[in-house]
Formats: sequence, structure tokens, C-alpha cells
Amino acid sequence: MAAWAATWTSKSSRRLTNTEGPGSDPRPFSLAHDMKRARGPALQMTHPISVKGVLIHQDCVLLLLNERGEWDLPGGRPDPGEDHRTALKREVQEEAGLAVEVGAALGEDLFEVLPRRFVRILPFVCRLTGGSDVVLSDEHLEMRWLPLAELGERIHGHPLPAGYLGAIRQAIDQPRSLSARSV
Repeated sequence: MAAWAATWTSKSSRRLTNTEGPGSDPRPFSLAHDMKRARGPALQMTHPISVKGVLIHQDCVLLLLNERGEWDLPGGRPDPGEDHRTALKREVQEEAGLAVEVGAALGEDLFEVLPRRFVRILPFVCRLTGGSDVVLSDEHLEMRWLPLAELGERIHGHPLPAGYLGAIRQAIDQPRSLSARSV
């Protein structure tokens, strides 16, 4: 069995490297960015799930500022027995007062919320089915319909986690028919 050494490369990324010696696999293993290698029953059972919505409207994406000072996508944890899409519709309504249709899944990411505390993020494309006036819940400090041209790792002095940035870019790159399809 391989021996692994852990090093921290950023707040949201943990890298594991095989240290077993000659002939071992020296490639780094990133929990946050290499989910194909990290998949498996242990990973899926160990970390809580949070569903997130990438909501793009009039060339802007909805971002919410959380209590940790990070930009967040609307969403949260499913209730027991609740499917992911139903949970996301409920969470977007609770956090932003918006009615949405949930579309295509955008993969997954493992995010380190606090040191050694990970959450499995499942982002989905969302489309407004009502108005775009946000009613911000007490869970967040600020909201912003951010123009896509301003998208980056830091927005108005606050970080946007890499997994969220990747999901937003993936949603932007999807053909219109996929991102707006009915599920």
C-alpha cells in the first residue's frame, strides 16, 4: 500500500503525494481539483453535500457574500430524503427569494470550508422562472449580480473559491440549449 504525505497548497486545496520510494507514483493528488482520482464510496460517504446554483441572468452571475468573507453561490444542504434539484430550488428561494428551474449538473468539487473540514459541492446551472429582484436572507452579508466580464479569483476584495469559479465558467461555456433545458 502506498504511503501518502499531505501538504497544504491553499485554503481550498490539499495535495497528497505518494512517498513510498522508487517505483511509487510521485504525482500529486489534489482533493479539490482532481475528483476523478478522488471518487469512491469512502469519499462520497465521508463529506456532507452542498448543492449550489450557477444563476446567470443578462450576462451577470448571482454571488452572495458569506460570513467568512467569501463569495458564494446560492444553495445549501439537502434535507434528509430530499433530492438535489428540489433542495437547490428550495435553497435559492430561501437565500435569495428567487424562483428557479434547475438544469444541468456541472460536476463536483471538494471544498475545504475550515481546516480539515470538507464539503462536497454539487453545482448546477439554474435559470430564473420569475423576477430577478433578490431578497437576501440573514445567511449572507451582501449580494451582487456580477457582470461576467468582471469574473475572477477576487471580486471587490473578497475571494471567489476556485471550484465556484470553475463551475461558473463551465456554465458560461455550455450551449444555451443545455443550460436552459427543462429537467
